[in-house]
Amino acid sequence: MQNVLEDLLQNSFGIRSDVIRETRRIEEELQPLFLDIDTVREYNSLKVLDAMRRARLSDTHFAWNTGYGYNDSGREKTEEIFSNIFKSEDSIVRPTIVNGTHALTLCLQGILKSGFELISISSKPYDTLDKVIGISDSYHSLISQGVVYTQIDLLENGDFDYVEIEKAVKSSNSRKMVYIQRSKGYSRRKSILIDDIEKVVKFVKNIDSEIIVMVDNCYGEFIETREPIEAGADIMAGSLIKNPGGGLAIAGGYICGNKELVDIVADRMTSPGIGKECGLTFGTTRTLLQGLFLAPMIVSNAKKGAVFCAKLFENYGYDTFPKFSDQRSDIIQSVGLNSKEEIISFCRGIQKAAPVDSFVTPEPWAMPGYDSEVIMAAGAFIQGSSIELSADAPIKEPFTVYFQGGLTYEHSKIGAQIALSEILKHC
Repeated sequence: MQNVLEDLLQNSFGIRSDVIRETRRIEEELQPLFLDIDTVREYNSLKVLDAMRRARLSDTHFAWNTGYGYNDSGREKTEEIFSNIFKSEDSIVRPTIVNGTHALTLCLQGILKSGFELISISSKPYDTLDKVIGISDSYHSLISQGVVYTQIDLLENGDFDYVEIEKAVKSSNSRKMVYIQRSKGYSRRKSILIDDIEKVVKFVKNIDSEIIVMVDNCYGEFIETREPIEAGADIMAGSLIKNPGGGLAIAGGYICGNKELVDIVADRMTSPGIGKECGLTFGTTRTLLQGLFLAPMIVSNAKKGAVFCAKLFENYGYDTFPKFSDQRSDIIQSVGLNSKEEIISFCRGIQKAAPVDSFVTPEPWAMPGYDSEVIMAAGAFIQGSSIELSADAPIKEPFTVYFQGGLTYEHSKIGAQIALSEILKHC
């Protein structure tokens, strides 16, 4: 059987024989780490199941409404389940939230107003928030509306800079929000563990009990057994076509947190006085909840794929962030490459591994919201789904590609193998 598999890998997927041999050695070495990932998967799977049971989910909740969407029982049940899973007082879960950036923007623009201060304590947020905050000029930016923005970079080892955080929190009597981006984004730093979030939340709230702590939870759901609200965060947001959608949610985002804050954000999402009471789900409830049910398993597959990718590229002499054995708090694996050409080869390898659009050749392009050309490889069943196998990279130094997702471990693994083979082919 092993020979049959190797023939398929070489003849159909173009995997080099040395990469195949190295894969076998790597997978034997990774078994203890994979067992740990399976333990987290089982816990989170049971957590999701328990939340659905406690909510008394029924197939009647899969029906959908029309018009305003008043009394949409499926929508209400979905938001109850998200609150149960993420241990929040209330939630917003809507297919009309177009992406993670939109969910984050609703929170920031809903809660912050003139005279507030936004303190980002995990370095600069994603580039797509530059215009939202006002780092790049925008008519609708927070800064243009009177919000003060302060940025505190992480220390070189990736830890929070508690000295600067304390200075910023004590700097004035203005109402403040501390903002934490859990995932690394397009940066060479470690993603932030739940224990680290809990520690810094306690620290800032001991200084100012009224401070609002918001967490960008994109790419982090179900990686650990706890989530940011359990670590003391007041509100968090993410995308349904990343981890919590399990590869089945066709669109949407979520916001979970303190009820008062969620109500404020809901007024920004629709209008004051309407809030959460309106909004169609357009028949998406069943697939959204089915994807949520599968999400812990899907996330564990992606996490295993990230660990494998790290180990494979480390064994071939490349820098990786995190290292294969490091603790993880998101599904993203960064690989440090040597040139623009290697980035392009890597992404083209991922595209060749795709079940959809495998014949397409990715090219760098000027993507809105980014300050350099970006190349993206994705052949997904859901457009833009980051829980499905994909890779992307800004075309700038240091040359770093970001590998994430994989509905199955086998798909994530073959993607990494083809990506490496494509690079080696051109060496």
